Amino acid sequence: MGVQVLAASTDSRFSHKVWQEAELAKMVPGGVPFPLISDATGQIGRAYGVYDEESGVDIRGRFLIDPDGVIQAMEVLTPPVGRNVTELIRQAQAFQHVRETGEVTPAGWQPGKPTLKPGPDLVGRVWESWKPAMAS
Repeated sequence: MGVQVLAASTDSRFSHKVWQEAELAKMVPGGVPFPLISDATGQIGRAYGVYDEESGVDIRGRFLIDPDGVIQAMEVLTPPVGRNVTELIRQAQAFQHVRETGEVTPAGWQPGKPTLKPGPDLVGRVWESWKPAMAS
């Protein structure tokens, strides 16, 4: 997809190595194909607003940052709830599509599905162009 993925936590690089070999390798053959960065001082977590001063750890957060260094999306979850990798990939694809075409993607958009062309004619008429899938 032409994206760079990095993971950071307050765990040491040694903990990351053990986690990669003992845990991740069981979930992802060969382990994750991206760097695990040690944020032992919490400096990265503080910069992104996900460092918990009381417990001294980074809480779960993910950030989509465009090639210009601008955060386009972010999600922060407390430890009991896992993240949705499929949604992360969908959002990355949507942001890439928007950047390449200038079109906008409605909620739940998937590659190959209709997009919207922003402009004054769309205001108040999105419903004519986009029919969201309704949950049953």
